[in-house]
Amino acid sequence: MPEAWSEKRERQYQHIKDGQLDKGVSEDEAEEIAARTVNKSRAQEGEAEEASRSSLEDKSPSERGGERSHTGAQGRTKEQLYQDARRQDVDGRSSMTKEELRDAVEDR
Repeated sequence: MPEAWSEKRERQYQHIKDGQLDKGVSEDEAEEIAARTVNKSRAQEGEAEEASRSSLEDKSPSERGGERSHTGAQGRTKEQLYQDARRQDVDGRSSMTKEELRDAVEDR
């Protein structure tokens, strides 16, 4: 268990990981999904020292209920695609539509 996680977060992590394993997801992917979900919840509840803007402004994992869950680029919001484009230094990203951002991010 990461040092910053509480017992509650560890139980949440284990529950999510077990659920993913039951669905047939690999061990590594299940751990990644569980950790990302717990870390996002921690960020939204003010438990994390650092948090991305998308973690703070997006729906919580429980509100989202699997929407956009592991569907690749087509499942991400325009803001998430924009942030990816920004990290990849895509030219003209500020005037792109969601579809254009998705194409630009996927092309890199």
